[in-house]
Amino acid sequence: MSAPPPLAVGDFLAVVRHAPLVSIDLVVVDKEGRYLVGRRNNPPAKGYWFVPGGRIRKNEPLDAAFRRITEAELGSSIERAASSLLGLYDHFYEEDFTGGDAGTHYVVLAHRLDAAQADLRPPDEQHSAYRWVTAGEALTDASVHPNTQAYFR
Repeated sequence: MSAPPPLAVGDFLAVVRHAPLVSIDLVVVDKEGRYLVGRRNNPPAKGYWFVPGGRIRKNEPLDAAFRRITEAELGSSIERAASSLLGLYDHFYEEDFTGGDAGTHYVVLAHRLDAAQADLRPPDEQHSAYRWVTAGEALTDASVHPNTQAYFR
């Protein structure tokens, strides 16, 4: 079964208002033990440094979602089996993707992925810049979003 295309804006806003979203975050680590973060272009968390990731679509199997999200966020389609599950996390935001006040709740499946497994070519649709940070830097830098900092505690 293939996943449907993304919802129209109005339909998606209705979902955001009334239900949690399920997503995959990619905690990418390089051989020096640094982690990839990007400065978000869009709400929620606009302007913060955040790990790459994306939403799972209805009827989209996890393996297919992982391949689609890694392709979209890292520029390389990667199998979920190449990662390890870090855990499940709740992400709560007061704003929604429009910048409005509907709030957003994500249930996140965070996966650790070695950068060596990917030909990293992150696109700039979701992030204006990328950088590598150590866990300590991520935890002490106020511009790294608290939901990303949670992966390093």
